[in-house]
Amino acid sequence: MKRPTRPEVLSTAPSFVWLVMFVLVPVAIIFAIAFRPALPAGGIGEGWSLDAIRALGDPSYPALFARTIFTAAVTTVLCIAASLPVAYAMARLTPVWRSRVLLLVIVPFWTNFVIRVFAWQQILHAQGFVADALRFIGLLGENDRLLGNLGAVVIVSVYTYLPFAILPLFAAAEKFDFGLLDAARDLGAKPLRAFFSVFIPGIRQGVVTAFLVVFIPMLGSYVVPDMVGGTDTQMIGNKIAQRNFTDRNLPEAAALSGALALLVLAPMFLRRKEKTA
Repeated sequence: MKRPTRPEVLSTAPSFVWLVMFVLVPVAIIFAIAFRPALPAGGIGEGWSLDAIRALGDPSYPALFARTIFTAAVTTVLCIAASLPVAYAMARLTPVWRSRVLLLVIVPFWTNFVIRVFAWQQILHAQGFVADALRFIGLLGENDRLLGNLGAVVIVSVYTYLPFAILPLFAAAEKFDFGLLDAARDLGAKPLRAFFSVFIPGIRQGVVTAFLVVFIPMLGSYVVPDMVGGTDTQMIGNKIAQRNFTDRNLPEAAALSGALALLVLAPMFLRRKEKTA
């Protein structure tokens, strides 16, 4: 194997230092805390213990992890499905209109995340205009609620993560050669088939990036389920927050965080191993 030259080492050193300081060290600290005992009054005790690791055997945790993965997967698929036509349309606009629409996409970032979720809490409130309109046309019963269920969590999550999916898809679509779509249609492909058979494979890297930037943060989401969900829609992030802030059981919170980190990293390591095999 060719040894890296000095300029190559110097050029990669900043990103390597960044990776060590802000990824590897925090993850190592989390895993270290998971093997420490919890103090009865809260906090981290001296010595080492496997109590927090054994606590992961709680029968409720598999269902919690499954619900977290399901909610994150549904939100990610809906975000990508809604972002694909938006990215396609933006890439076909003139530069002036492209900048204006791009501004509209990023404008929600100018408002605090909690405020946006709180606004949705009011929109979906039982006495809100959406609930009243649905009751008026008979789609919602008098005792039914729009909040406190999985649908509310997914709707608000899609709203909050949609720009994260649009931006990488737009970046990929902007570089796509739209002449390929014209060629596909000249060969007899319908517009919809050309979109799915030519356009989406052509921006495959953007789709993968959109999946990662939505799915991974969504796994650790706890603000949205906490504000618009109910007891049956809690995700693993809510349990980590509960162990950390309410129970003051930091080792168990760290063990849950470590399990969540492994859940994200394991597929990446397996895929890399398959490539190198």
